[in-house]
Amino acid sequence: MTDASASPPDAALPLQRVAAATRGTYLAFIGAGFAFASWAARIPQVRDRLHLSAAELGLVLLAIAGGSLVALPLAGVIVHRYNSRRTVAVMSLLLAVGLTIVAIGYLTGVVVVLIGLFLVGFGNGAWDVAMNVQGAIVERHRRRAIMPRFHAGFSIGTVAGALLGALMVAVHISVTIHLLAVAALIAAAVPVAVKDFVPDTEGDPTPSGSPLEHSDAVSGRLTGLIRWREPRTLLIGVVVLAFAFTEGSGNDWIGVALIDGYGASAAIGSLGFAAFLAAMTAVRWFGTGLLDRYGRVAVLRGLAVVAIVGLGLFVFSPFTPLAFVGALLWGAGASLGFPVGMSAAADDPAAAAGRVSVVASIGYCAFLGGPPLIGFLGIRITVLHALLSVAVLLAVAMLLADALRPLRSGADHADSDRRVRR
Repeated sequence: MTDASASPPDAALPLQRVAAATRGTYLAFIGAGFAFASWAARIPQVRDRLHLSAAELGLVLLAIAGGSLVALPLAGVIVHRYNSRRTVAVMSLLLAVGLTIVAIGYLTGVVVVLIGLFLVGFGNGAWDVAMNVQGAIVERHRRRAIMPRFHAGFSIGTVAGALLGALMVAVHISVTIHLLAVAALIAAAVPVAVKDFVPDTEGDPTPSGSPLEHSDAVSGRLTGLIRWREPRTLLIGVVVLAFAFTEGSGNDWIGVALIDGYGASAAIGSLGFAAFLAAMTAVRWFGTGLLDRYGRVAVLRGLAVVAIVGLGLFVFSPFTPLAFVGALLWGAGASLGFPVGMSAAADDPAAAAGRVSVVASIGYCAFLGGPPLIGFLGIRITVLHALLSVAVLLAVAMLLADALRPLRSGADHADSDRRVRR
């Protein structure tokens, strides 16, 4: 039995409707990845233009994480009230505004860039929760594990964004022109792409019939507060945090580490970032078979080991090509933590929005604490060696991975609710 079948499916929809929603969800994930990587691929050039040290760059990157962390606790309420389709559409426009401010503001100073990155982070955070809620709904309608493939769509978008970024660097296209074009594309395409999302609820929104689930339907705000008291949800959040830190450190620092630690050119740094993302994409696409066969816990523990090995190669390699091999293993190991955590949080359809919001909020703490941590450590031991801190959180994730075992029945939901009410 697959993880996706752990919860009862929603009311059946026509296959064409589900297929259209699947395409729309893929496009939402691809667009989010493309927008993020387009910014991330130009981090070294923004750093050089603003004359930032490693620690200062870490604080600048904190702005995008800060915006996400403001949005994420609110996202469950926003999605509950306005639905996932509207949330993705509006937040994609907000993200495009943020990219526009960064594109123009980086020519004038760091303060304007901070404002733009905060808006990018806010838009990205709420967009992320909404598309994961829709992904879980589509996964249940299809009755098979597909969430990692949606996240593979995100990675496809990041690979495309990173490769475009490398091309823009190679042909000397300015950061301003590049990011303005990306902002225009996101604003035009994403709201149209999500029009085929399926409704967030089908029929009775409270299948378990418990008083707690009734309160979920009545008050999104109450839902969010309750979900923060669930031990399983919090443990899933910690596991997701560890893998998000692993992924985010690669997103933010691989290019800089290759340039500063290995003396690589800016274009090679961007290609290293692209290699990391390509490995994540491949495992997310093909990893559904591993999940179906071995289950969430065994797969995530194995991938944590792969990521640790990759980090060791990336940090200690005497040659740049071997560091690229390390980046590939690092990306492969980081690949499934976030999507599997989202699926685990959404095992119970009635509580999906609230739990996904909580888990995403905890996970995004990695994007808040990660950049400054790596930056400050980088002052003392170089950015390259600071990346070894990722291995510590991966070890914690391996210990807590049992929390991601699928909920098997409505009795599990009721038991979880009874523990919360005590």
